[in-house]
Amino acid sequence: MPDIKVFDPPMCCSTGVCGPDEDDIPAQFASALEWAKKQGASVDRYNLAQQPGAFAQDAKVKGLLESDGVDCLPLVFVDGEVLTKAGYPSRGDLAASLGLQAEAAASDSEKKVAASGGCCS
Repeated sequence: MPDIKVFDPPMCCSTGVCGPDEDDIPAQFASALEWAKKQGASVDRYNLAQQPGAFAQDAKVKGLLESDGVDCLPLVFVDGEVLTKAGYPSRGDLAASLGLQAEAAASDSEKKVAASGGCCS
């Protein structure tokens, strides 16, 4: 089972899909993570504002923060290797790293989650 770890910059909620003006990229990434879970991937997501200990305990994350500062966030790891730094991967990039075929479009339920305004609206 593939293991995905996401280390997000400080955000008001765990997905970054907040308020009426949420950015499309975090919403699309949240949908891609849900899709990956349905494909059998294990997903752990950490927010610097809410779980700073997770950042300090992971040697790779700590090293990148020390060398690059918080500008390296978000960090996305697949099976312990950096997939992306300072940005979120597309569903296609995530699927390729997992050895899976990405669906062309998000399912209706994923679109509703992304369009709902998130947890802080």
